[in-house]
Amino acid sequence: MSSHLNQISFGTDGFRGIVARDFTYDAVRKIAQGLADYIAYKHMRVAEKPSVFIGFDRRFMSDRFAAAAADVLTANGVACSVSDAPLPTPAVSFLTVSKFGLGVVITASHNKYFYNGLKIKQNGRSAPPSVTAELENYISKAVPMRGSSVPAVRRSFRKNYADYLGSKVNIGQVLSKLPGPVVVDFMHGSGAEMEGEAFNSKNIVKIRSSSDPLFGGISPEPVEKNLSELMETVRKRKALMGIALDGDADRFALVSDKGVYMTPCQIAPMLLDYLLKRGMPKGKVVQSVSMGYLTRRTAKASGLQFEETPVGFKYIAEKMISEDVAFGAEESGGYAWKGNIPERDGILTALMFMEMAVKTGKTVSGIYGEIEARFGKSAFIRRDVALEKTIPNKHSFAVKLKKKLPKTVLGRKVLDTNTIDGLKVILEDDCWLLMRPSGTEPLLRTYAETESQENTKKLLEFASKLMEQK
Repeated sequence: MSSHLNQISFGTDGFRGIVARDFTYDAVRKIAQGLADYIAYKHMRVAEKPSVFIGFDRRFMSDRFAAAAADVLTANGVACSVSDAPLPTPAVSFLTVSKFGLGVVITASHNKYFYNGLKIKQNGRSAPPSVTAELENYISKAVPMRGSSVPAVRRSFRKNYADYLGSKVNIGQVLSKLPGPVVVDFMHGSGAEMEGEAFNSKNIVKIRSSSDPLFGGISPEPVEKNLSELMETVRKRKALMGIALDGDADRFALVSDKGVYMTPCQIAPMLLDYLLKRGMPKGKVVQSVSMGYLTRRTAKASGLQFEETPVGFKYIAEKMISEDVAFGAEESGGYAWKGNIPERDGILTALMFMEMAVKTGKTVSGIYGEIEARFGKSAFIRRDVALEKTIPNKHSFAVKLKKKLPKTVLGRKVLDTNTIDGLKVILEDDCWLLMRPSGTEPLLRTYAETESQENTKKLLEFASKLMEQK
């Protein structure tokens, strides 16, 4: 992301910026014009150009930014429909498969309330890097047109998305057979727009479902530090589980029946194992490099190929489209599997975990206990470390840091390294450490997983000391 209008760029998933400084009407109109020019060039020999659907989240002025984008697109003769209410991001992705050629979502996902952003959707997922790179070129030269005589159509597609969810999980049956309460934390995000269709049950305890552009003063990011109310409510209500969705409902978090936050490295193997038992067709298992070893071990036990990708669900989605991938997972809480659109979907994942409770008759801690007994313990921690300045070249950083690595770390041999996104160090017993610069801000993201919290913290301390040697 850049604040200069001629240098608008798409990061891990879209363009984001602080409202009124980076994310402005001018920026949105320029992006919309670049998209219109891209469509015109790509389809210059085709009579019918792809239509565009524009969705938006609950953030401050998201609906107005959506209208500004629609104004530019329609002025260019692009057929355009705009959601009549906030909508989860996965719903827009789904609509690019079922009804529209392209999608635009006005959202800053899990970022703080003073941010907003824009995502481009195509073929059921975020536009791949090859497309966004081309778009950036058109955007840099764009001169926005305005004043179309044909306004964009405002329509509700909530039922279309609800029907899609219902085709994957028997929602009515699952909700009616829940053996106890489930607490759902919407974090004031757009996932709550679907509470009547996906979470309509006396067994569902809903918290933070109201629309609040300030998100209660925290980031709508479903990570442990932001979920104290969810964990407390689970314990107080003696619930089966707690579920959290981020600001645009494409990410999912889980709290066990004991009120304990479950890491993505624990969630992914539970979900993969259940889906395989449920009859999901087999294929490769793909996860981001910042994820852990339990998913790998679960895949291996079923004879499935396994592969890691750079951080960003767009890389997993691309694999799901181009290869025979059965399951994909990322450390920020995104999960997808064969038979669905190649997109992370927090609501669908939530429904699947509720189905898991109904079908197995087991608690989350019971289900995870079985995973742990079969594949080992996982203590995963992520820690962000402030840097003096941004590190723009991740690969160069990784190569330099790799040269400083000792042959053993905490008494364990270094067995391998991975530099596809930062430096990942694999030790004996599958323990690992990842050091990955942000690329857009002065932060070093460090991740580690071992069999105990104590050893994981020691690995992260080792990472800090290694950085001090630079």
